[in-house]
Amino acid sequence: MRPPDNGKPPYVARVEKIESDSRNNVKVRVRWYYRPEESLGGRRQFHGAKELFLSDHYDVQSAQTIEGKCIVHSFKNYSKLENVGAEDYFCRFEYKAVTGAFTPDRVAVYCKCEMPYNPDDLMVQCEVCKDWYGVLHFLLRFPCTISPITFEIDVMFILPFLEVSSCLCGHDN
Repeated sequence: MRPPDNGKPPYVARVEKIESDSRNNVKVRVRWYYRPEESLGGRRQFHGAKELFLSDHYDVQSAQTIEGKCIVHSFKNYSKLENVGAEDYFCRFEYKAVTGAFTPDRVAVYCKCEMPYNPDDLMVQCEVCKDWYGVLHFLLRFPCTISPITFEIDVMFILPFLEVSSCLCGHDN
């Protein structure tokens, strides 16, 4: 839906019901999605650029405010997308607008930094212990294992250049 300020991204809502009144004005009952920066606590490091929170905030709007259709995927399905389009978003939390509470109140963590997974960040897996690391955390922990030229190479090609004598957790190879 169109925001009043054209410099802002469009509002995203799930259409729950479509109705018309006696004058044939079409109205939509919507359930709003919030962006992380619109929530209590704001945007955090693990929030993806296309992340939305399904809120308990309902509203009735004119159907004329609808700009177009987008797809809000589950986190799991979004992570499997090969190409993320402009119309693709994901949601892994429900948000109570009045209290600022989230459901679920915690999610699985993948990186050794104990932060939830951000699908915008690339991850590498230790071949010995199978733990996952965000590439940035890996590079900060083992900067001497990767030559500067490797930074220009896609993450899929980083692993063959590694010369680590033990896994990231200290296990011997």
